Amino acid sequence: MKRTTMLVAVLTALSYASACTNFIVGKKASADGSVICSYNADSYGAFMNLAHFPAAKHQKGDMRKIYEWDTNKYLGEIPEASETYNVIGNINEWQVTIGETTYGGRHEMVDSTGIIDYGSLIYIALQRSKTAREALRTMTSLVETYGYYSEGETFTVCDPNEAWILEMQGCGPDRKKSKERVVWVARRIPDEAICGHANQSRIGRFPLKDKDNVWYSKNVIKYARQMGWYVGKDEDFSWKQAYAAPDFSGRRICDARVWSFFNHHVKGMDRYLPWALGKDRDAEDMPLWVVPDSKVSVADVMADMRDHFEGTPLAIDSTDIGGGIWHMPYRPTPLFFQVDGKKYFNERPTSTQQTAWTFVSQMRSWLPRQVGGCFWFGNDDGNMVAYTPVYCSMTERPECYNTPGADALNFSIDNAYWVENWVSNMVYPRYDMLFPSLKQVRDSLQNAYFAQQPAIEAEAKGMQPEQMSRYLNDYSIRQAQQMLARWKRLAFYLVVKYNDMTVKPEENGQFARSQYGLGATVKRPGYPQPYARRLVREVGDRYAVPE
Repeated sequence: MKRTTMLVAVLTALSYASACTNFIVGKKASADGSVICSYNADSYGAFMNLAHFPAAKHQKGDMRKIYEWDTNKYLGEIPEASETYNVIGNINEWQVTIGETTYGGRHEMVDSTGIIDYGSLIYIALQRSKTAREALRTMTSLVETYGYYSEGETFTVCDPNEAWILEMQGCGPDRKKSKERVVWVARRIPDEAICGHANQSRIGRFPLKDKDNVWYSKNVIKYARQMGWYVGKDEDFSWKQAYAAPDFSGRRICDARVWSFFNHHVKGMDRYLPWALGKDRDAEDMPLWVVPDSKVSVADVMADMRDHFEGTPLAIDSTDIGGGIWHMPYRPTPLFFQVDGKKYFNERPTSTQQTAWTFVSQMRSWLPRQVGGCFWFGNDDGNMVAYTPVYCSMTERPECYNTPGADALNFSIDNAYWVENWVSNMVYPRYDMLFPSLKQVRDSLQNAYFAQQPAIEAEAKGMQPEQMSRYLNDYSIRQAQQMLARWKRLAFYLVVKYNDMTVKPEENGQFARSQYGLGATVKRPGYPQPYARRLVREVGDRYAVPE
């Protein structure tokens, strides 16, 4: 790939690995038989277009320059593949989807001499793989050959038939001490199960002889022994305990998101609540996967990506002072803070304001591949957006997801990221007041996309492959651009409706006017009663009106 193409993916990336979330649903666990996976790319200040890498043929001797996805730092170059496949977002034309979360692990394992970083690895593998297993082979062979530049990473690797979780770390930069370049382990998620990872290594012990469902590097245990991090029998070896043992942060800030996902779909997850709470050192660890009590739909996973621990002991208390006057279920960065020398933390739910983009990928083996891969994409916090359909055969992007001149430092009214962030940043501090309006628009659009999907796909299936791709491409672009138009109207509505912390009344869907044609008298809601009582408790009689 030429450098100019690669820059599409890297120039606007900042640090997506810092705090992301992935959920996975096996094909027998899903409502429609699809494999489903999701990804929130979370990083403050991050801006990202919908990535696109067109299919291409390459000559022998062509080289691909590697630039670190997070920083655009040049790392080196590798030989290009003779053929690369079309990639849109994080799905390719064969419906292979890859996501990630960074867990860090042991700092001394980071290989500063490596050429392949985690972001480049994702998009190279998508361009070179027709199946999840082929992607795993591509990813692991690349880092074994050229070195792995990033910290410890968990990857979701899926296709229409199966889902895998891959964990990987480098072996440090000192080749004099070790000839090893990387350690890794991959496990297939059972078809009837769901899984998740959220910035904490998730693979513990794994069967060493199940070659169909478990793959690992030859040195996976040997390296830990060599470094003095493991003693014991091979069959008792735990990847995460050796390379990334979970501490309080790894459990409460990270694994808690996975616990909440499981808790939505499986009864009895209270058993693992002490683990998620993070304070009991002897708490029972969560399993890598669970079998849901009922089938999980694409809409269910979207709801899971919007989660704030509602209805659980981890629920963000929207009535405390951190939620402000209108009970915001979000908290400011950073996650940890100090008061008078004591350290405190904010809860870290799946839905968070720093999400730059989010997806739910739907992969279906029984459909033509151009139709089967539907990559539902949103360009902000999943709670604040409608996921629009992006079919895996797309070769052109909606302008709202690839807007000329828009980037992290340049607002554009034609760009989905900026318009959606404009709206969400109005909503956050006045959540109880404004969010119902956003939710109504969000759900209306989402329900319309789901309602249209069967007819659109039935129409597409009767076409020739090239015509099918064109039809789905045009449909996806149309939905994204219509979403942007609707979100602009929502922004204008919120500005007018809630200007200056008042509320303009409406009649029959229109802002009400007085008998003389002016705007009707606004409502002034003031403090919600719970907040007013708290304010009085804290300030005493300072604002009391004399009797």
